[in-house]
Amino acid sequence: MSQDIWINLPVKDVERSAAFFNEIGFHAVSYGNERAKLAIGQTTILLFPDATFEKFTGSKTADTSHSAEVIFSIGAESREEVDAFIQKVEFAGGSIFGKPSDTDGWMYGAGFADLDGHRWNLLYMDESKMPKR
Repeated sequence: MSQDIWINLPVKDVERSAAFFNEIGFHAVSYGNERAKLAIGQTTILLFPDATFEKFTGSKTADTSHSAEVIFSIGAESREEVDAFIQKVEFAGGSIFGKPSDTDGWMYGAGFADLDGHRWNLLYMDESKMPKR
């Protein structure tokens, strides 16, 4: 069995969402407003219009203005990368729900929502400061 996973994500406007993700530094290829392929590291995320997503899932999309269906976590190489990335997100029109900050003395991260309200966080983990078991 293949170990590949593709994440399917509903969006209001595929081309606008693909442009947003390209602007913040990911690689998105739009196939008109039918779908787009977003590559983040080894992960593939497919963006589909809400109606298409609802058709093949058999259910309504989550109202991201009132609830979160998932949070995508992305690893960062440094605190500076987190800060610079969050600035790109703000400039591109995303909203920040968690400003860059420290957690537990060894993690530094921030959270944002994309144009459709899907939640993401970027996290730098300083393994040298990680608690030992």
